Amino acid sequence: MSDWTTLVSAEDLAAALGNDDLIVVDTRTSLTDRAASEQAYRQAHIPGARYADLDRDLSDHRKTTGGRHPWPDAADFTATLGRWGITPQHQVVVYDSADGALAASRLWFLLRVLGHRRVAVLDGGWQRWSALGLPSDAEVPTPQTTQYEASFDARRLLDAQDVRGLLDSGGLLIDARAGERFRGEVEPLDRVAGHVPGARNRAYALNLADGRFKSPELLAAEFAPLFDGREPSQVAAMCGSGVTACHHLLAMSHAGFDGAALYTGSWSGWIEDPRRPIATGDD
Repeated sequence: MSDWTTLVSAEDLAAALGNDDLIVVDTRTSLTDRAASEQAYRQAHIPGARYADLDRDLSDHRKTTGGRHPWPDAADFTATLGRWGITPQHQVVVYDSADGALAASRLWFLLRVLGHRRVAVLDGGWQRWSALGLPSDAEVPTPQTTQYEASFDARRLLDAQDVRGLLDSGGLLIDARAGERFRGEVEPLDRVAGHVPGARNRAYALNLADGRFKSPELLAAEFAPLFDGREPSQVAAMCGSGVTACHHLLAMSHAGFDGAALYTGSWSGWIEDPRRPIATGDD
């Protein structure tokens, strides 16, 4: 029985295909062309993989606040898991196009904060799977629906008030956006540029080397100075909308720093209230 909780290699996943306790989920996402993403899945995917849409399945756009990708309610998300045939006992593997920075790490964290331990991201994603010539097909599975009963750990899901409290108490808020967005030099997605005062910047791309995650030892050495002796419970990650921030949460967990929180609304949620302060420039 597999026991993958952060990352899994393409080779190991290929060897496990067909196991009764394994469910694979394809989360390939294009922010500019959602239809193309699902069409790519229908043309070829890892055998047996379900398809998860970032906006439809991993967010709740009925909500008018909470940033560009509002966090879903537990009841809605567990109903989605039930439609995919996922139970708390399954080993789940999720994959993205390449580095896991979009929907794959988001789905990983959704499951982890729900209490699902055996979930991992395919390191290198579909790109590496295809490059290795590993199996694929176009058959869309029809899972046997089930029920998944669980609730989110609210301690790991922060709103703006929680973030203020975290910073006021000496906690750490890590912003996963690229440096130029953090500094407020450019802002391609949101109406206001800048960052939450007190946040520290570490671009999620720094978690990677040649399209794959760095080793746990190297990631630990890079995150340790940011943590500066803090426990993971004193740390939260954010980004533009609560998606790529999950890449940091995955990387930190892989490095042995499991238990950090997510600012679910992130920058797009922070600027919903014009009274909130905005910082620009470096840390």
